[in-house]
Amino acid sequence: MAQTIMKQAVMSGVCVVVGLTRRTSARCLATTVKNLAAVKKDRELPVEGEITKSVFMSQSTDVYTNLALEDWMYKNMDFSNHHVMMVWRNDPCVVIGRHQNPWLEANVPILSEKDIALARRNSGGGTVYHDRGNLNITFFSPRERYNRKYNLELIKRALFRSFGIKASINEREDLIVRDKYKISGTASRLSRLTAYHHCTLLVNANKSDLRSALAKRETNATPSTPSSVANLVEMDNQVTVDNLQTAIGYEYLRTAALHLEDGGQNMISKQRGFQFVNPTDEWFPGLDKLKSELQDWEWCFGKTPDFTVSRSFPVPAELLAPSKVYSASQELAINMSVVKGLIDNVTLNIPPGFVESGFHGEASVITHLKGKRFTSEALTALQEAMLTRHLVTDIKKLDEKEQFVAKCFDQVVNTI
Repeated sequence: MAQTIMKQAVMSGVCVVVGLTRRTSARCLATTVKNLAAVKKDRELPVEGEITKSVFMSQSTDVYTNLALEDWMYKNMDFSNHHVMMVWRNDPCVVIGRHQNPWLEANVPILSEKDIALARRNSGGGTVYHDRGNLNITFFSPRERYNRKYNLELIKRALFRSFGIKASINEREDLIVRDKYKISGTASRLSRLTAYHHCTLLVNANKSDLRSALAKRETNATPSTPSSVANLVEMDNQVTVDNLQTAIGYEYLRTAALHLEDGGQNMISKQRGFQFVNPTDEWFPGLDKLKSELQDWEWCFGKTPDFTVSRSFPVPAELLAPSKVYSASQELAINMSVVKGLIDNVTLNIPPGFVESGFHGEASVITHLKGKRFTSEALTALQEAMLTRHLVTDIKKLDEKEQFVAKCFDQVVNTI
């Protein structure tokens, strides 16, 4: 049974927050919802000794729910005198940064095939893979007291104190072990009043799925910087997500709010402790709307910065005009520009041998692609457009040349 060291009820409107130093459940966590007008009018932050801390543990493993919870807290809670570290884990998913290109960063067809979710978060930074073998951590504080180095040093301390694992922080503010292996990436979001810094720790993630889910595509967009990664279980096979969560949670609670001073058990006893949180609309009014927005195609894919993609495909000899000798290689080239996730323009460069063998009508075909999503929707539109040319002959399938063109478009849209 969990032992209660401290129990404090704080009234705010009609809600009560209960803080415990051992794991327990807190029904309503909306007590620290901001009175924004008052906060903006008089922004005087408390001294360090007046700040308390909590460790929130999300009971959801759905990436959209957890990102929505993170966003809800960022928008609605006042962290002036109450700093929060949230720990959470997700079912398999790929999470891209706010300004990234999912088609560049992830192998989108593989994600669909393996039922791996793709989500775009509100913070910047690079692309990461999550599964139940990851521990995700979010540090919430007032904007003025945002301190990435403090947070990362705190994680370093917990790794060494509990498991004897030595980690370092590189120039990109990633956590590194054995001088080369990345165990954690980092990103943040800051507003005028509030900030959060979040990171993910690889504990026992499926590295095979990680490698297949993250991929590179040749476009003009800026990709993530790849790194050699390692799981913490490779450093110490006793590490689990649960005991790591506990270790970092207690390190957070035993450390002073503004500088890295270890206050031990005395400091822990002054905090609000560990709290299970249930990310539902009942607990956090408006959460379902935030989750719905994060799941929407327009957010996940439509927010992608404009990009272009170009691919060339050698035309098989059997599809070229017979008894011809060509001085140059016969390649079909496809150039495509994509705006807000939709195909904006397509050019199809057809080699002479393919034209002479009888492939025509490309202009009327590619005009049907404009405005289509950069997904299999575009391939379907292409196939339907080519089939319309057969109506007068009652042919209901594509010929070999059209099948080749369709296959090339499929590779542009659906493969790296």
